[in-house]
Amino acid sequence: MKNNIIILFVAILGFASVSYSNDITISDSKELLNLVSTEKDLTDAISLIGESDQVNEISSSEDVKTLISSLSEKYNSKTPEWLIDEVKISEISESPTDLIEKKEGEKESKSLWTIFFLSFAAGFAALLTPCVFPMIPMTVSFFTKQSKSKAQGIRNAVIFGISIIVIFTLLGTVVTWIFGSDALNAMSTNVWFNLVFFVLLVVFAVSFLGAFEIRLPNSWLNKADSKADKGGLIGIFFMALALALVSFSCTGPIVGSLLVQSATLGGIAPALGMFGFSLALALPFTLFAAFPGWMNSLPKSGGWLNTVKVVLGFLELALAFKFLSNADLVVQGHFLEREMFLAIWIGIFGVLALYLFGKITLPHDDKVERLSVGRALFGTAVLIFVIYLIPGLWGAPLKMISGFPPPMSYSESPSGLGGGGGMISHSTEMNKDMHVGEHGIMLFHDYDKGIAYANKVGKPVLLDFTGYACVNCRRMESNVWGEPAILDILKNKVVMISLYVDDKAELPKEEQKTVQVTADITRVLKTYGNKWSHIQATKYKTNSQPYYRMLGPDNEDLMNGSADYSNHGTPEPFKKWLDEGLELFNEAK
Repeated sequence: MKNNIIILFVAILGFASVSYSNDITISDSKELLNLVSTEKDLTDAISLIGESDQVNEISSSEDVKTLISSLSEKYNSKTPEWLIDEVKISEISESPTDLIEKKEGEKESKSLWTIFFLSFAAGFAALLTPCVFPMIPMTVSFFTKQSKSKAQGIRNAVIFGISIIVIFTLLGTVVTWIFGSDALNAMSTNVWFNLVFFVLLVVFAVSFLGAFEIRLPNSWLNKADSKADKGGLIGIFFMALALALVSFSCTGPIVGSLLVQSATLGGIAPALGMFGFSLALALPFTLFAAFPGWMNSLPKSGGWLNTVKVVLGFLELALAFKFLSNADLVVQGHFLEREMFLAIWIGIFGVLALYLFGKITLPHDDKVERLSVGRALFGTAVLIFVIYLIPGLWGAPLKMISGFPPPMSYSESPSGLGGGGGMISHSTEMNKDMHVGEHGIMLFHDYDKGIAYANKVGKPVLLDFTGYACVNCRRMESNVWGEPAILDILKNKVVMISLYVDDKAELPKEEQKTVQVTADITRVLKTYGNKWSHIQATKYKTNSQPYYRMLGPDNEDLMNGSADYSNHGTPEPFKKWLDEGLELFNEAK
């Protein structure tokens, strides 16, 4: 106890001697708080920290907040005023682990909200198709004629809307229940799944373009129609089911795409995605049926609906090649490298621009005698997008679409046209197990080899849990890693270990094993992807990518927590997270 008091007294004198320059840092603050052994020590330390010019930065440090919270509780002291807005009373007893787990929950919540809003927007897009839009006045007319009063009409319209939501949400729930959230997540990186979905999207796209109509069996529609004629709640429900079946040729491709995208999150994401889609689809039917007078504000059906369908067809075709690219990336086949992918997109959107300008027509199109203002503007926007894509063939980063094309390292010319650029990332000697990553960063793909090298050169490890088919991983690499200040850190101040959770290369026979995931579930670790995914799931309790952690001198997790795309998808927060990790590493040495 005496030794601690003497050390604290000397520390306070030392910090006080430089307090006139007000340069106490987060590191100084933590060092000072760790020496506290009495209530007076805590008061003096907090007072000194509060005078720092960096108090705002200090108050945002989770480590400092946790230390002050626990010490305040221990000595029954009040939380300092400069921290009162940052520390919630409910967090006073929380450990750093609790805080990290809370952050993971917040990240998952943000991803689910993203799925919901994207699905909601897709529902409105589905409304503007020839299969759905003309159904609005027909449905409104039905409720207006069948209802004996306005109140009954509103009630029936609400029930109809709820029925649509139940039908589509049930679809998302059934898909999750049949396959399981883990299986859906695994399917999204499965080669055969991506190939099958590529073919399906091409078929749907060709249908949208007018080559043929995709219809469900007439017997299904007839049965739904016969039930709808019975009236009552059951009749209204089957009328909603009939709408879903009739509009399948337009909504099916959109629903299928949403289910696949939301499946990569697992859990309730598919059901939530279908809820967002069906909510947007149901709202107009419900509102117009409840307030028929609003129908006068709707544009008339016509050739523009087929134009919307054709545009969706071109978009489906472009998206289809993303799934083909995923399959190629997972097997590392190099059949669809970055240049070829971009050439295909340039061709697709180039033809779309010609279509919008009326230079080509497709089946079911009306003759274009003159362009509307909206169509001319949209065609111009598509043409500008095509021009934007062209420099990508020669190595331009194309940040607007980052995540969709293969990464720069997966191209015919990884260094850009003509090569160039220093590819060596570490000032120490090269290692035969290193690989060239994005922006010429030299990194490891093997956990143990990367750890051994980091210990040898005395640098912190930056674990990068990623995936070949991970869109947000590519966005992070393109939009964040390439910033000069961040690139300097990734090249020279850390040892990066990129672990691909969808790597299909088989482990050596002696490393293949069965592991216990839970008391009732086992898992066979057969591929490198299985191994890295298992490490992430068991050690960090998450299976989303990208996911970053920094390790200290003894390979321990540093207390700067994790980083991901949701919370660190721009340079500023990611740079701050890296700097805090480097500071913690230097303290721990």
